[in-house]
Amino acid sequence: MGEQPYLTAEGAERLRTELVRLKGPEREAMALRLRAAISQGDLSENADYHKAKEDQGFMEGRIQELEYLLKNAIIVDTSEVSRDKVDVGVRVTVQEEDYPPESYEMVGAKEADPRNGKISNESPIGRALMGSREGDIVTAQTPSGPLKLKVIKID
Repeated sequence: MGEQPYLTAEGAERLRTELVRLKGPEREAMALRLRAAISQGDLSENADYHKAKEDQGFMEGRIQELEYLLKNAIIVDTSEVSRDKVDVGVRVTVQEEDYPPESYEMVGAKEADPRNGKISNESPIGRALMGSREGDIVTAQTPSGPLKLKVIKID
């Protein structure tokens, strides 16, 4: 699956909770749904059965993905992360010239949620910021062109 994924401790806990839910109540509900669809008779033309099997496949795929992530991810304890440079687990405030400052939490790709201020260390902006220090000016190569950002604060 490529390089080793990063997760914050908070993100890993959210994924563990999702995994427990999927392997417990969700799997049980899926089994009941499949039994009900099978009891309807002819499976070759049974839309409920085919939809349930498809949904089961997606759910089992998600379970496998979560198990892989939780087994292989580097879990970052944000309370132990150095605040002297940008790394996964820190909050960084940056400013583009002529715009107000913006703050982001640096997270691994599986936790990225830009609308809620969480950017991936693998995104163009995240990649440019990784390793930078307060006062540094970095250039991110974005799809809309280069973007210069000044690192204002790391916490």
